[in-house]
Amino acid sequence: MRQLGLLLGLLAAGWAVGTGTGEVGGSDAFLFLTLLLLAVGLYGSTSDISVREAREHLGLIGLAVTVGVVAKAALIAGALWLALDDPAYLVLAITVAQVDPLSVAALRDSSRMSPRAKTILSVWASFDDPVTVLLTAFTVPLVADGAGIGGSASGYAVQLGFSAVLVAGAGAVWFFLRLWQGRGADVVGVVLVGGMLVVAASYTLMLGIAVVGLFFRPAFLGRWVGAVTRGAYAVAAFLLGMLLVGGVSVGYGLVLGASAFAAHAVVASVLTRRLGRADRVLLALGQQNGVTAIVLALSLEPAFPRAPAIVAPAIVTVNLLHYAANSAVGGRNGQAPWRRGGPWRRGGPAPWRRGGPGRRARGAGAGPTAGSGAPAGRGR
Repeated sequence: MRQLGLLLGLLAAGWAVGTGTGEVGGSDAFLFLTLLLLAVGLYGSTSDISVREAREHLGLIGLAVTVGVVAKAALIAGALWLALDDPAYLVLAITVAQVDPLSVAALRDSSRMSPRAKTILSVWASFDDPVTVLLTAFTVPLVADGAGIGGSASGYAVQLGFSAVLVAGAGAVWFFLRLWQGRGADVVGVVLVGGMLVVAASYTLMLGIAVVGLFFRPAFLGRWVGAVTRGAYAVAAFLLGMLLVGGVSVGYGLVLGASAFAAHAVVASVLTRRLGRADRVLLALGQQNGVTAIVLALSLEPAFPRAPAIVAPAIVTVNLLHYAANSAVGGRNGQAPWRRGGPWRRGGPAPWRRGGPGRRARGAGAGPTAGSGAPAGRGR
């Protein structure tokens, strides 16, 4: 509840400041700041990923960031088709089809997911953003004239090329930094990470900075990544509040947000059918939107003036649903339901969690068995 209260408080503060400063969403400084926050979120999310864990679930993650994103966008667009009076605005389905890496990074510590499920969601959130941008680049020219997201398929291909250059350069530098042991190498590494974040935000090299986070990990920075990503999440929420000054389309936003949350639940349930039940449920309830959707809404504004007014309440709706659903199943800010003897444990509480004669069953060899209801895969 504290996290949700913080989100709403930051939104209100941003709205109050925005009321006094006027419309700021279209300024270059605002767009750069949101892109910088996105880059920070991407780096923070991937730099906390266990590469070994990610490699074990590479097939699932690949499906999630390709087929999953397209399927979610299609399901959301179907719901919007019934609500919107302008079919061109179906492109907004793509803006909320991704899982926001900044939100995932900020909230993962309080999640009751297993380490395996956290890794899957983190990688999913980090690498579906470039796919979302690519879908937007292809879709906008088909449904609208004029400026769209400021690029095209060919422009996106150029960005992919420069992202590859960024990754190659970072890899070469990291190789030499690993040879140069000591505090000086660590400081240089931190400075270089800051520079790469600025470059990624300046030239929209989001895929590049996400890949860099998988290997370019200065030890000193690792101790502060969590705090930095939580701070970036707070700033993003404040900026979102400033966007609300221009007005909101509450009805359409509710439909868009609810559709995004439901579509993720459907797609995630299908893709994760081989995981344990507890992880499947929490991954299905893992949809979050934030700075990525803000950036796309701002970029779409020239061709779709109503985009920010619809996307802003949709983001709030998704995050409200995320908190409510995860709280209902005990996935956040409390014990997980499989630890409370709730409906997920058919036989009720395990004997070693009660008083009485059954308590001695906690002895050697009496741990959870296949029939105890312990979530599959836990402890790996």
